[in-house]
Amino acid sequence: MASATKQPAAKSADDNSVRVEIFDQAYNLRGSDAEYILKLAEYVDAKMRAVAEQTHTVDTARLAVLAALNIADEYHLLKRSQDVGAVDYLKRAHHLVDALDEVLEEKRRAG
Repeated sequence: MASATKQPAAKSADDNSVRVEIFDQAYNLRGSDAEYILKLAEYVDAKMRAVAEQTHTVDTARLAVLAALNIADEYHLLKRSQDVGAVDYLKRAHHLVDALDEVLEEKRRAG
């Protein structure tokens, strides 16, 4: 499991350095949100461990590539799902706008 420790600022007071461990390798990362970086590291670590378990591969580079492919697959499936949902919402919004225009036109004619 990934772990992290907040490193003291090395160069400036706003240097947000976080030490994380992914698949037993330590990395010093910088970003504005240390907790978010830790969550990302934990996610990548979990993916690499899952791939290692499924493939029985010990080559870290190969595991990293396979984990990256799994993460990319998840991302693209979610993006595709979101894109389809957005199109559906736009269609529904246009339908509602058309219906509202009809009602307003009828009221204008009647009124």
